[in-house]
Amino acid sequence: MIRLLAAAFVALLAALPASAVEIKEITSPGGIRAWLVEEHSIPFTALEIRFRGGSSLDLPEKRGATLLMMATLEEGAGDLDSQGFAEAREALAAGFEFDANDDSVSVSVRMLSENRDAAVALLKTALTAPRFDQDAIDRVRAQVVSIIQSDEKDPNTIAWREFDQQAFGAHPYASSRNGTLQSVAALTRDDLIAAKANVMARDRLYVSAVGDITEAALGALLDDLLGDLPETGAPLPPKAEFGLTGGVTVIDFASPQSVVAFGHEGIERHDPDFFAAYVLNQVIGGHGFGARLMEEVREKRGLTYGISTDLVPMDLGWTWKGGFASANEKVSEAIGVVRDEWARIAAEGVSDEELEAAKTYLTGAYPLRFDGNGRIAGILVGMQMDDLPTTYLRDRNSYIEAVTSDDIKRVARRLMKPDALRFVVVGQPAGLEPSN
Repeated sequence: MIRLLAAAFVALLAALPASAVEIKEITSPGGIRAWLVEEHSIPFTALEIRFRGGSSLDLPEKRGATLLMMATLEEGAGDLDSQGFAEAREALAAGFEFDANDDSVSVSVRMLSENRDAAVALLKTALTAPRFDQDAIDRVRAQVVSIIQSDEKDPNTIAWREFDQQAFGAHPYASSRNGTLQSVAALTRDDLIAAKANVMARDRLYVSAVGDITEAALGALLDDLLGDLPETGAPLPPKAEFGLTGGVTVIDFASPQSVVAFGHEGIERHDPDFFAAYVLNQVIGGHGFGARLMEEVREKRGLTYGISTDLVPMDLGWTWKGGFASANEKVSEAIGVVRDEWARIAAEGVSDEELEAAKTYLTGAYPLRFDGNGRIAGILVGMQMDDLPTTYLRDRNSYIEAVTSDDIKRVARRLMKPDALRFVVVGQPAGLEPSN
């Protein structure tokens, strides 16, 4: 039932441009702020809740505690054990998802209007009275351990883990939010309770709702659901000190091809040059086969099946990353091409045709993100966490269109540092020597 209504809501919103989404800023009677998009055509509501801090709040010796806590929240709450909680949720045709990343933890809710009160009551038990039964902890811990063990054999994970360690040193960003085999094995029920108290507090709360709910009903819902949470959580970590330097790191891994992670320091989300950098990234390594690196590394030379880059502006540190895989005998040449193109764009900028193609893609693809109430709710919470105004949906494409060729040249000279690129190669690349 809930999937059918969600699909209907996707179809309803697909015809609307992003600028047509009307966002209301509300404050509950108890002082909880939220953004709301009302749509009463379908009796279905999506609620997105996030708390800033996330797995970065893990203590070094407790790495993995926040993720394990979030993964165990719905494994029993109040008077319901794990099976009882799952049965109650299914009976309400409600969907709850709990997740953790480096900068936030999230609770995603999907519920039918007729069952909304009961779904909120059930969710409240998970947020305020989780059981954290030992058998549930051990079961979820085993799942996390399996992921960690798999990651230890995955060349992509190995490459990015080494990249992050070099980039962020002792900061939480330098290690996996999953934790290590040792840290996860040592986590106790008390550690999960402490992790929840650290991150689930009202001083770092962001909420959005999309669907069949009014301002008054949402305000009452938020006070009931979240009003009993602690007022403050643990202090947020400091900004990360960026330590990545240029060069090549080679990690031996028996495989006919090598995986390569590369990049250097990026740009903060609120930097005045962010949109120019965003367009520039689309030109050099963004989505589609028209990106410069796809043309030079794949199409012209056949050195890889795919290569891409991304700006990654996290809350406490920012990188400009890219990745590809190549046959061991071709890796050295591919790295040389990446360096050369990075240097060429830094010196010359990009062509007018490349700039217009990037703008066309970025402005045309943006409305496609708004393909359902859950997606919209997530976008709205992300906007709040980035301190963006509600008018951003209307204005965003104009920021893209305003980027000029001179902006691209200036930002390329500022940000693109070919000598600062670090390439982490996992494989057995021929003729490629490590360098500092």
